[in-house]
Amino acid sequence: MDLATLIGLIGGFAIIAFAMVLGGSVGMFFDIPSVLIVLVGSLLVCLMKFSLAQFLGAVKTVAKAFMFKLDSPEELIGVIKELAEEARKGGLLALEGKEMGNNFLKRGVGLLIDGHDADVVRSLLSKDKAQTLERHKTGARVWEALGDVAPAMGMIGTLIGLVAMLSNMDDPKSIGPAMAVALLTTLYGAMLANMVAIPFADKLKLRMTEENLIKSMSIDAVMAIQAGQNPRVIEMMLRNYLPEGARETEAETG
Repeated sequence: MDLATLIGLIGGFAIIAFAMVLGGSVGMFFDIPSVLIVLVGSLLVCLMKFSLAQFLGAVKTVAKAFMFKLDSPEELIGVIKELAEEARKGGLLALEGKEMGNNFLKRGVGLLIDGHDADVVRSLLSKDKAQTLERHKTGARVWEALGDVAPAMGMIGTLIGLVAMLSNMDDPKSIGPAMAVALLTTLYGAMLANMVAIPFADKLKLRMTEENLIKSMSIDAVMAIQAGQNPRVIEMMLRNYLPEGARETEAETG
């Protein structure tokens, strides 16, 4: 569970709700036509921008913002070092049946055990990585599009409300409430864009960066193991992916 996403989402809406309570009745901030215009309207406009499969796939990516388990680079380096040591002692077949945790790394090692050429292994793993990253990019683009569309739909709803209000100028008492309802669509659009859509898009981009790092490390590790490189050299090579302060190996610190 990603606590940052959960705390941010719940906390943001909680603050808005608290401000509404302090401002008066919460009920006056709720209007069904405004909700339909902003929420349903924004979703339908976004659907026009993408295929149905891409749109539904982006909806499924919401889970990645809350629950996404990825190996830490440091732990992965430790696992890879052990695999390299085993392969150097007993050959690539010695890696068969080894527990790795990371499915992408496991697939790469499986290709080595099956005896595929280095070019074939690199090509298959690179395509796997590229397809995964493309799915993340598409999901992020859908949420970014929703973030762009929602405020515009809010403004459209406001204009509709203003037209309805101006058509009833002969009743001064109705102007205030009608203006309040008209502005609600702008509020809903801003909330949908800035509290949901754009944060989800940014979180997916972060997930994409993290997964790209792990898969790039795994590809380099698999190729190095196949080439029979020294485990300590492999470890030093992979630590170049880490932030500068975390790059020192145990041998260097010892």
